[in-house]
Amino acid sequence: MPLVNLFIYSITLLATSIAESSRQASGIPGITPTDEKDGNLPDIITSGSLHEFQVNLHEKYGPIVSFWFGQRLVISLGSADLLKQHINPNRTTDPFETMLKSLLQYQSGLGGDMAESCLRKKLYENGVTKLLPSNFPVIQKLSEELLSKWLTFPESQHVPLSQHMLGFAMKAVTQTAMGSRFEDDQEVIRFRRNHDVIWAEIGKGFLDGSLDKSVTRKKQYEDALMEMELVLKKVIKERQGRSFNRHIFIDSLLQGNLSDKQILEDTMIFSLAGSIITAKLCTWAVYLLTTSKEVQQKLYKELDQVLGKSPVTHLKIEQLRSVSVFTLIFFSVSKCHIPGLLTRNERRILVFFLLPYQFLNPFQN
Repeated sequence: MPLVNLFIYSITLLATSIAESSRQASGIPGITPTDEKDGNLPDIITSGSLHEFQVNLHEKYGPIVSFWFGQRLVISLGSADLLKQHINPNRTTDPFETMLKSLLQYQSGLGGDMAESCLRKKLYENGVTKLLPSNFPVIQKLSEELLSKWLTFPESQHVPLSQHMLGFAMKAVTQTAMGSRFEDDQEVIRFRRNHDVIWAEIGKGFLDGSLDKSVTRKKQYEDALMEMELVLKKVIKERQGRSFNRHIFIDSLLQGNLSDKQILEDTMIFSLAGSIITAKLCTWAVYLLTTSKEVQQKLYKELDQVLGKSPVTHLKIEQLRSVSVFTLIFFSVSKCHIPGLLTRNERRILVFFLLPYQFLNPFQN
């Protein structure tokens, strides 16, 4: 179904204060639960994705609709003006992180006071800020290795782009988050095997309850999680109280006033989610770039002007935000794979919104 200039900021208000027994949405148009336990999850699966399900709801009911995610009432907003009314610019926690920690039964950073939340948010932002220029040579090396591999392929050979990008992302994220241990391909292969098991259950097993019904799957999940945590504990021990030439994400956590448990859980979330999001965004970016040589040339020219030949600094990375083609490519890619962005307002309502379904596209005339 064609969607022309339709902005879906599909905002999900997970109303934690609403009684579970209530099955009405306070007069908001929408649909009733298909299943008493699963809500409208069967409808979401039938639609192909949460995003398509919400698009269909907004086309039928208008800019504000309701549905049920399991036993939780969801209010979805399809208007930028409605979005602005529910965004809290002072949010100190990322509920996407909160959701993952809850599924993994992690407790670090959940329920902390405002001061603690502000400190943790600042710590993580500084961690990402410091790791980018420090690890740019690592990412560049991985990119050149992948490009060299592609150049050996005959032009007619199919390239399994999503698989290659997932491998690239996992190498990049593990090395920038957890260090040189993951320069060993065997370590990356083990990480990927365990990551796949854990992420598959996060995406399905927790939602439909099937994980608890399968002893075999639950053991595989628990073994994978335990093995990844053991590796993280070794990395924490190796880097604790020491200095290294290359700054990685876990170093920033070690410099903060965090327990080993907090560091382990936060690095786990960073690595799990970071690998998937990076892989999907890179997949769409490379695919779309191959469709337009003109955009490739414009992007190369602008990146060359900003980055130049000298070492990459945080200032240069910030300057990329003002590069028009780079920015348009980012938003075009983001509408293909839409990361969840969540916030919490003063009434303890989780707000989940997606980037616009349609955006300015440099790949179209």
